[in-house]
Amino acid sequence: MVMGRTVDVKQLKALVTVAEVGSVTRAAELLHLVQPAVTRQIRMLEQELDVALFERTRQGMRPTEAGVIMVGRARRALNELERARAEVLPTFGAVSGIVTVGLLESTSDLLAEPLVSAFARDHPGIELRLMTAYSGHLQQWLDDGDLDLSLLYNLESTPSLNARPLLWEHLWAVAPPSAGLRADRPVPFAEAAAHPLVMPASGHALRALIDAAVAHARASMEVVVQTNSMRVQKQLVLAGHGWTVLPWMGIAEDVANGTLSAAPLCEPDVRRSIVLATPRSGRIPPAVDVVARELGRQINTALDQGRWPSAQRQPR
Repeated sequence: MVMGRTVDVKQLKALVTVAEVGSVTRAAELLHLVQPAVTRQIRMLEQELDVALFERTRQGMRPTEAGVIMVGRARRALNELERARAEVLPTFGAVSGIVTVGLLESTSDLLAEPLVSAFARDHPGIELRLMTAYSGHLQQWLDDGDLDLSLLYNLESTPSLNARPLLWEHLWAVAPPSAGLRADRPVPFAEAAAHPLVMPASGHALRALIDAAVAHARASMEVVVQTNSMRVQKQLVLAGHGWTVLPWMGIAEDVANGTLSAAPLCEPDVRRSIVLATPRSGRIPPAVDVVARELGRQINTALDQGRWPSAQRQPR
């Protein structure tokens, strides 16, 4: 493949928009262009690359295998351009930019709103983009460059990531209200494992912790279903399909409402380490540094105010 000229930003925007909406007509509306102009941008890009980027189907425009690759790369390139523009535009001397933050699903209720409020008040030049998921997904997005920083757990620094320890968080046995589990009565792991269990899917970092606890307790467990959704875990427990294991922040509201009961695990004490991870490569933009420091402050405030029970600061 010989590329005769440079691919331009308009082509990349057309590519990404058509892929997202599945329609040239709709993409033209969003881009404030006429339909033939969008079609021309896509055709020119396909000619430049000498490969088809879309299949024209009755359901709309569907990216080919090559198209999927190009869309992913184009989206990142456009995001980087947008971030660079935000950084260089003057904002009355204040730090500015776009920062994409990864939050563990179980921490989003505690941290998302206070973090957004703090930046609206103190750093209006910084635009936050919050992504929530399990640790494994967040780490992959961080490695791929889709996140600027992220909370992760049970991770040490790697060749590609710096990991700053923040806190230890204990894991809890979670059961229907009828089980009568209580915060002041820890449950031995072997006792929890004696019940049918709704578990995170194999390969999940939380599942690895649980499997290690099973081996330590020399117990066995009957896994009735595996899922990659914390919400589904809780739904199935409430429906009576078994017990599960989750961090406190993922169940605090459910326990307060009486829809679930929970107790900290013991024998062994099962806990996870939460870290703040950033990429090793490249320059850390000032806006990312500001967000990292503010996220750390929000976590410390939650700990000091007792809003993160069963967690404790981890020595650096």
